[in-house]
Amino acid sequence: QVQLVESGGGLVQAGGSLRLSCAASGRTFSSYAMGWFRQAPGKEREFVAAINWSGGITSYADSVKGRFTISRDNAENTVYLQMNSLKLEDTAVYYCAARRSSYYRSTPSEYDYWGQGTQVTVSS
Repeated sequence: QVQLVESGGGLVQAGGSLRLSCAASGRTFSSYAMGWFRQAPGKEREFVAAINWSGGITSYADSVKGRFTISRDNAENTVYLQMNSLKLEDTAVYYCAARRSSYYRSTPSEYDYWGQGTQVTVSS
C-alpha cells in the first residue's frame, strides 16, 4: 500500500510559477512509476506528466511541454512538478499517482494509488 500526499498548490498570477510536491509512504517508492494528472471543473481527469522509476525517462502532455518539469527524489520518496509560465487554463486540481510498475503510462486507469489532490488556481 502506498499513500500519497500532495502539497504546494495555491493561487498564482498568470506567468508565475509553482512547485508541487508529492510525498509517498512505503519502501517500494523507487520501483513505481509516478504521474501527475489534473482535473478542471466539468472536465475529465487529464494527463500532465509522468516519470519512470529511476527518473531517467519523462513524458509530458503537449499543453505543458516546455513549461512543466517532473522530477523525483527516491531517497526522499518524493516526486515534484515544477510549473513555470502558468496560464489561466492550468487552473485545476492536481493529483499525484503511483503505478505498480517501473514504467509510466498516460492513462489514469493505469495507476494504482492516488493522492487527495491540491488546487492550483491561475489568475489574470
